[in-house]
Amino acid sequence: MNYRFHNLLGAPYRGGNTLITKNTQLISPVGNRVSITDLIKSETITLPVQSSSNICRLAASPDGTFLLTVDENNRCLFINVPRRVVLHRITFKNQVHALKFSPDGKFIAVGTGKLLQIWRSPAFRREVFAFELVRTFAEFDDKVVAIDWSLDSEYLLVGSKDLTARLFYVKKLKGALNKPFLFLGHRDTVVGCFFGVDKQSNRVNNVYTVARDCYIFSWGYSGSDPKLDELRAEDSEPPSPGTPERDMEENIESSGDGNVRKRKNFDGILEKKEYLHRGKWERLRKDGFMQGSAKVTSCDYHRGLDLLVVGFSNGVFGLYQMPDFVCLHLLSMSREKITTAVFNELGNWLTFGCAKLGQLLVWEWRSESYILKQQGHYFDVNCLAYSPDSQLLATGADDNKVKVWTVSSGFCFVTFSEHTNAVTALHFMANNQCLLSASLDGTVRAWDLLRYRNFRTFTTPSSRQFVSLAADQSGEVICAGTLDSFEVFVWSMKTGRLLDILSGHEGPVHGLMFSPTNSVLASSSWDKTVRLWDVFEGKGAVETFSHTHDVLTLTYRPDGKQLACSTLDGQIHFWDPINGLLMYTIEGRRDIAGGRLMTDRRSAANSTSGKCFTTLCYSADGSYILAGGSSRYICMYDVADQVLLRRFQITHNLSLDGVLDFLNSKKMTDAGPLDLIDDDNSDTEEGVEKQTRGDLGYDLPGSMPNRGRPIIRTKCLRIAPTGRSFAAATTEGVLVYSIDESFIFDPTDLDMDVTPEAIDAALNEDQPNRALILSLRLNEDALIKKCIFAVAPVDIPAVVSSIPLKYLQRLVEALADLLESCPHLEFILCWCQELCKAHGSSIQQNSRNLLPSLKSLQKAITRIHQDLAAMCSSNEYMLRYLCSMNIKN
Repeated sequence: MNYRFHNLLGAPYRGGNTLITKNTQLISPVGNRVSITDLIKSETITLPVQSSSNICRLAASPDGTFLLTVDENNRCLFINVPRRVVLHRITFKNQVHALKFSPDGKFIAVGTGKLLQIWRSPAFRREVFAFELVRTFAEFDDKVVAIDWSLDSEYLLVGSKDLTARLFYVKKLKGALNKPFLFLGHRDTVVGCFFGVDKQSNRVNNVYTVARDCYIFSWGYSGSDPKLDELRAEDSEPPSPGTPERDMEENIESSGDGNVRKRKNFDGILEKKEYLHRGKWERLRKDGFMQGSAKVTSCDYHRGLDLLVVGFSNGVFGLYQMPDFVCLHLLSMSREKITTAVFNELGNWLTFGCAKLGQLLVWEWRSESYILKQQGHYFDVNCLAYSPDSQLLATGADDNKVKVWTVSSGFCFVTFSEHTNAVTALHFMANNQCLLSASLDGTVRAWDLLRYRNFRTFTTPSSRQFVSLAADQSGEVICAGTLDSFEVFVWSMKTGRLLDILSGHEGPVHGLMFSPTNSVLASSSWDKTVRLWDVFEGKGAVETFSHTHDVLTLTYRPDGKQLACSTLDGQIHFWDPINGLLMYTIEGRRDIAGGRLMTDRRSAANSTSGKCFTTLCYSADGSYILAGGSSRYICMYDVADQVLLRRFQITHNLSLDGVLDFLNSKKMTDAGPLDLIDDDNSDTEEGVEKQTRGDLGYDLPGSMPNRGRPIIRTKCLRIAPTGRSFAAATTEGVLVYSIDESFIFDPTDLDMDVTPEAIDAALNEDQPNRALILSLRLNEDALIKKCIFAVAPVDIPAVVSSIPLKYLQRLVEALADLLESCPHLEFILCWCQELCKAHGSSIQQNSRNLLPSLKSLQKAITRIHQDLAAMCSSNEYMLRYLCSMNIKN
C-alpha cells in the first residue's frame, strides 16, 4: 500500500515558460506540477511538489539547484531540485508576469503587477522570513512583462505593457542617479528586452527590445552625456521611503560632473564609475518580422552567439542573427501560437512549447534535427492499458488518438490517429505486440507495436458506438460493447469476421471483461444488470445478476473466483461468478464524496452527483481493489475485510473544479460565480487561453454537465501486472503511482552504528557479508549495489544464505534494477540463482509480500532473454560455420 506519486504522463506541457539548466535538464510546468526532462538520457520525471493552482512562471538559479515557481494565485515555491523538496513559500500581492535570477544567483527580480521587486535569494539558510525584499521600483504605468539582467548583476532591463523599456541600476544611489533610462518609440507591449555584450571587453554595448506588433528595436550606447544628466538632475525627485533597501547603497563621493561619479574602492582609493542608465542611448535601427497580422508571443536572446529566436501567434518561429538582423530560419511548428521559446546555455538547442496543443519540442538548429518531440492529448484521457510486462502504457483520449508510453522514461514513442472519434477502451494482447482500441466511430482496431501500423479493423453491419472492449486469454475472440444499440459484438481475431451478436441488455454496455480462468464473458450495463455469457458455446446469457441501480463498470479478480461491480448508488458489489451468489457489499458514497462544483446549488455534503465509482481495478494478488470516479479521491479497499485502507487525493489544483469542499462566498456575484464569468478585456496573449475539456458527449444518469472550468475526475484505473505501480487517467493527466521509488529515504531498522562509514569500514576489512546487511538496513540503493559488487563470485552462496528474510525484498529489488542497467549479466544471474536455492522455501511461504518484487525480477530476466535470443537466432548460421571450421592458431 506504500504507493507514492511517481510520474505524470499524457501532458508534457500546458503553458508558462520553460527552462534549460546547465546539466541539460528541461524544466516545464504541467498544470500545478513541474516536469524535468533529461535531454541526454531521454527520461522525464515529475516533481512530487504541487502548487495551489496552475503554474504560470518558472525561474532557475544559475547552477540549476534552486527553482522558483509562481502559480495563478501568485503563490511562489522555492524548490531544491536535486532533493525535490520545498524550502520556502511566499505569496505576492499582484500577478507575476516576469521572474528571473541574477547571474550571480544572489538576487531575484520579480515583476509583480506594476512593480519591479528585487529579493535576496534564500539559498540554504534556515530562516523564518527567508525572502528578504531588497528594493522596489514603482516606475511603471502598466504590468511588467519582461526582465533581463546584465552579466555583472548590476543592471536590469525591464519591459512593460506601457510600451516602454527601462534600464535600472540595481544598487541604490544618491539623488537623481536612481532615475532609470527610458527606451521609447514602441507601439505595442514590450514582450522581450535583452542586453547585448561586446565580445572583447565583455561590457554592455547595445540593447534589443522586441514589441508585440512584430518589431525589434536596436539601441546603442554612446557614452556619458553631462548635459542630459544635468537636466535630469534638475527634475529629479528624492527616492520614496517605505521599502527596506539595506546593503544596496554605494559609497559615493560628491562630484561636479553628471554621469561619472567617484567612489571609494576596497583600498580607499577614489575611482570613477560610469553608469549605463545615466548615459546616452540612441536607436540604431528598427526591423520588422513581416508576419502580417500575427503577434509576437515569445522570444529569447543568446548573448554568446548574438542570436534571437522569436515565436509568433500563427505558429511560426524565426531565428535571427543580430545585430544585422539576418534571418537564419523561418519555420512553422503548428497553427497555434508558440507560448515559449528559449535557448539552452550553449545556444545550439531551441525549446518551443505550444500550450493549446500540449506540444514540447527541442530543436537543434544547426543540423535541423529534433532532440525532443513530445505532444500530449488535446483532451482528457478516457482509457488506459498496461502491457503484460508492465513496460508500456497505452492511453486513449477524446482527441481520437492512441498513444503508447514507455513507463520507465515517461516518453511517448508512437501515436495512432486513424480513429475518427473518441477512443473509449484499450486492451493489450498477451503477446505484448498487439494493442486493441475501441472508439465511438464504430470500429475496433488492432495495432502492431513492431511495425506501428493498423493491421486489422473490426466493424459492424451498421454504425455503432463502442464504449467497452475485451479479449479472451487465447486472443482468438474480440468483444466490444455498444452505447447506442445495447449489444455486444463478437469477432474472430484471425479472420476479422463478425461471429456473433449478444443481445439482452437494455442499456449501454459500459463494462466488459473475460474471466481470467475460463471463456465466460461478463458484461455490465446501465439496465441494472450484470450478465455472464458463454461466448464459445453461443447459448446466450448464462447468468444474470440484478441490482437496484445502474451498473457502471465491472472487473474480475485475477484468480477468476470473484467479480466486482459498482453501481450508481456508490456501492461496490462482490459476486461469486461460479455459484452466482452475492458475497458482500462495500458502501463507498462517503469515501468518494467531497468537492463542490461551481455550478452546484447544493453543498458538497448534500449533493448526490458524483458519489459513485466509474472505474475499478483489482491488485495483482487480488487482496485489495482500487476505485475512482467523478471525485478528487481514489479509494483503496481491503477486499476480505471490506474496509477503506487509503485514499489518494489526485490533485490540490484549485484551477480545477471540484477540489474545494466549500466555495468562497466572496467570489459569488449576481451573475454567478466570479470564476465562470467571461472577461472580454482579459489578456490572452500572456497566458494559456481557458478551454473546455472534451468529453464523450454523454453523462452519467443524474449528473449535471459543467461548462466552466475542467472538473476533476478519474476516468480509468489500471494496476501494472507486476503490482509495483498503478496508473490513473485523470483531468490532470495520467498519474503514475509506484512503490519502486528509491529516491525516498525509508528509515527502517536503523541504529546509531548503521552509517555509510561503517559500510565502507566493513568492506575495507573484507567483510562483505556484514557490509551488505548494513546497507540493506540503511536502505540506500547505491550502497546496496556497491556491496553486491564487492562480493566475490565464490562467496555468493555463503553471503546469500546469511541474509535475513526481512531483507529479501530489498535485495531482489536491487538485483532487478541491476539487470536493467548492469553489463555484468552472469554475475547478477548467479546472485538470483543462489537466492532461489538458499531461500526457496521462504520465498514460497511469503509469496504474497515478495510477489511484486519477484515479478519485477522476472520481467527483467525475460526481457534480457528475448534480446539475447534474437541476437543468437540472427547469428545462428554464423556460429555453426565457425564451430564447424578447424581453426588453427
